[in-house]
Amino acid sequence: MQTSKINDPTQSLTHVGATHALAQFGHDLKWDAVPARVKDILQVLMIDIFRATVGGIDRKWTQDILSLYRHHQSDRNAQVMLHDLQVDVAKAAFINGTACGSLDWDDSHVAAIIHPGVCVWPAALAMAQVTQASGQALLEACLVGYETAIRIGMSIQPEHSLRGFQGTPTCGAFGAAAACAKLLKLNVEQHRNALGIAATFACGISQFFVSGSDIKRFHAGKAAMNGVEAALLAHQGLSGPIDAIEGVQGFGKAFSNRFDESTVTHQLGTYFEIEKISLKPHAGSVRMQSAIECALHIASQKNLPIEQIQSIEIGVHPAMVGKLTANQPVDHQQAQLSTPFAVAMAFYLSLTRTGPISLSIDDFAQAFENPLVMKLSSKVSCYVDPEVEEKTSQASVAARVRCHLLDGSTLEHFIEHPLGCPANPMKLADISSRFINLSQEKVGTSHCLQWIESTRDVAGLANTNALMALRLKS
Repeated sequence: MQTSKINDPTQSLTHVGATHALAQFGHDLKWDAVPARVKDILQVLMIDIFRATVGGIDRKWTQDILSLYRHHQSDRNAQVMLHDLQVDVAKAAFINGTACGSLDWDDSHVAAIIHPGVCVWPAALAMAQVTQASGQALLEACLVGYETAIRIGMSIQPEHSLRGFQGTPTCGAFGAAAACAKLLKLNVEQHRNALGIAATFACGISQFFVSGSDIKRFHAGKAAMNGVEAALLAHQGLSGPIDAIEGVQGFGKAFSNRFDESTVTHQLGTYFEIEKISLKPHAGSVRMQSAIECALHIASQKNLPIEQIQSIEIGVHPAMVGKLTANQPVDHQQAQLSTPFAVAMAFYLSLTRTGPISLSIDDFAQAFENPLVMKLSSKVSCYVDPEVEEKTSQASVAARVRCHLLDGSTLEHFIEHPLGCPANPMKLADISSRFINLSQEKVGTSHCLQWIESTRDVAGLANTNALMALRLKS
């Protein structure tokens, strides 16, 4: 009797696919071949990650994890960002990833549905200290990490998210592993093994959208840690499946019912998905940014006491329904993932603030305790808007906000490209300014300015010591 080959896991072993292609790309990438515009993007993204870390390093969840590892009996060879403390390289990545990834104020890739930077930079910065890598080597590694995480994410979304996974910890582990493999100077086979090991480390559920909890706060840190360990294991000689991403029982098909391998490999090394990265003016999902900006625009056009608002309608993309549309959040984390709550908060804060408004994690925490904001949030409903769906792209999410007043009038605004998306980017000067604005109280203005100066030519740094010299005030 002839054995069927239909479900034989070994049948894909002769196929040289996405896993090997990514390993080859990561191994071969050279800084001189990277377009100038991509180099500029990396500088902006690095500054923004340090800003997010300053905002998150002293939060309870980060401090809890830091306390856990402060006394851990292991090699202490990588620095906790903004501290003198050194811990094991993987744990440094975990702590630093938690710090910068826990605010929902990080870079995003809309099509991949991930936050790659908060997984890649913490892992790469930690590994760069261990390997004494140059600034150029750090940037090369981070670019490899971004492209790896983003392309894998795009190949499995949106079905990956619809099945209950969060792409940041799952796909972010690949990005962190790829960046560390580059810094460890692994050969192609070892790099491929690092990705194969990362595939079995990939994890992260999205139940926090429904039930709240702290897990999203440290998802990026865990991905960074997993990536570091995957690369170290590969460096030590351990192997992963050669087709861990595209195999018949590999990551792509296990984590999504729509895996498109060509998305991973198409124009790999000649076109960089990092160019589609969005930065967020407001702490919260990247898909909420247009709606928040719509609310702020309407409020700026008319001094609008919230008592005059009868109801608010938000036109959203269908992918947001059920995850970002709850109007009565159960905790601070869920509030940051509630488009109705964020819009209500934007209207409320517009009454007391002047100038440009940026919603921070502290704003969300304070508003969550404010009965006026919660009451207004209960008056907000979301609906699938055909124009929003049509204008939403792989790089940005549109929104419409319609505000009905008690006097019978209606105020409405539509935004296709929110601030921070590739079509309406935040410039280096903007990123530097908001880094200083957020950090100067915790770090000191002069130290902030000195650190910004050290970022002017990261590629020219002999090592990463100047980047890691940023400290909290004692």
